[in-house]
Amino acid sequence: MSKPAAPLKGRAARLARLMPSTGPSTAARTPFVLLVVLLLGGGLITLLLLNSALNEGSFRLSELKRDTTELTDEQQALQRDVDSRSQPDALEKRARELGMVPGGSPAFLNPDGTVRGRPTEATAPPSPSPSPSPTPSPTASPDADAPAAGPPASGTSAGPSGSPSPSASVPQPDPAAENSPPPTSPGR
Repeated sequence: MSKPAAPLKGRAARLARLMPSTGPSTAARTPFVLLVVLLLGGGLITLLLLNSALNEGSFRLSELKRDTTELTDEQQALQRDVDSRSQPDALEKRARELGMVPGGSPAFLNPDGTVRGRPTEATAPPSPSPSPSPTPSPTASPDADAPAAGPPASGTSAGPSGSPSPSASVPQPDPAAENSPPPTSPGR
């Protein structure tokens, strides 16, 4: 067996105290330090990725809010358009443009098959007469306002320039239209 090492004395003992020992305590610290460094690095990388994901989400959120605002504005404009076109006077005007007329008196069928009421045909009300044309200006040539070749139609009186007088252009009311009841529409 070997002899135990003698303790150092003097100058060697002082140098040994100044130099760190490379014993088992240094070897045990190295894995711990590496573990702490790895945990801190992983945490920083995780925070960076999380921050990037949150920024991407906030950009997407702002884009979706902008799209929602645009779509809401468009929806409101379309709703105003629908509201303006569904007003009764607008519906009536559009129906007249399509050639529709107000319905006549309705007739109903009873459960036993008999007809209740007297149906009438829907007829168009007389169209309003156009306003008489204004008198010709003195600069216009008399040929421009003259009627086409041929004598004036019966019942019209010609003025001094050969054009029909304004009183002749007013249509006479139809006696059949005066006898028919005015058209009615339900719900008004």
